[in-house]
Amino acid sequence: MKDSLYRVIWKTLPTRGVSRITGAFAKHPISKKVIPSYINHFKIELEPVKKPLDQFNSLLDFFVRELKPEARPIDPNADQVVSPVDGAVSQIGIIQEGSCVYAKGKEYSLAELLGNDPHYVEKFQGGKFVTLYLSPRDYHRIHMPVEGDVEGYAYLPGPLYPVNPLGMRLFPELFAVNERLVTYVRSSAGLVAVVKVGATNVGSIKVTYDEVSTNKGHRANKQVRYQEEPHLSKGDELGRFEFGSTVILLFEPNRIEWTIPEEVGTQVVMGKSIAKIVG
Repeated sequence: MKDSLYRVIWKTLPTRGVSRITGAFAKHPISKKVIPSYINHFKIELEPVKKPLDQFNSLLDFFVRELKPEARPIDPNADQVVSPVDGAVSQIGIIQEGSCVYAKGKEYSLAELLGNDPHYVEKFQGGKFVTLYLSPRDYHRIHMPVEGDVEGYAYLPGPLYPVNPLGMRLFPELFAVNERLVTYVRSSAGLVAVVKVGATNVGSIKVTYDEVSTNKGHRANKQVRYQEEPHLSKGDELGRFEFGSTVILLFEPNRIEWTIPEEVGTQVVMGKSIAKIVG
């Protein structure tokens, strides 16, 4: 009964508007005063950060901070898939019968996750997926897990429910309904989808290869395929969260084997191997 009530409340909240307001505050110079408290509360390590603390102009500027190049070395081996982010595994497994199972008895639809694009849905049937959660203390830029060509993207507008245990309990379909931006990459690992999922207080999701930006009030899905495909190397910056959320990686069948423990809570570091290319 309580969960049903919470679900109704969240459904009536203007989550996109709230997130835009949060984003506007975080961009304002006055938010710079919050940075020291933010660092202390989340115990953020400053040594890897590229520029001095006094050079950040706002809380958002700090949140999307760059790191020193040597802080996140990229695995140089061509057969290794690297983590695109700093974070933790929240789900990992096989896409079975068109569904990604994230907990016992709970799943969401691959088709809905990808905006019901039959071409891409078919590609990933029977493949593997991993969901990586970025906490508020984590580095929030997203990098290429493989070298490859960006074939296109899908911008799928939606609500911005919280991506946390409560949100997952209230909205089992959360990843398939929250606003998200899917990047499709052709690589030696086959087709790889990098799904960037928005959440409450995520001002927007941005990418480096296009001007598209989320949470702008759009209502219709947007599917883009490039005539000239941008090429990015493994470890190149792919995008960023302006306040954090979740990245889901999708792989075609028989393409990779995990090199990390297939356990919830496994910590990952951007640039370090998470899988080996086998096909």
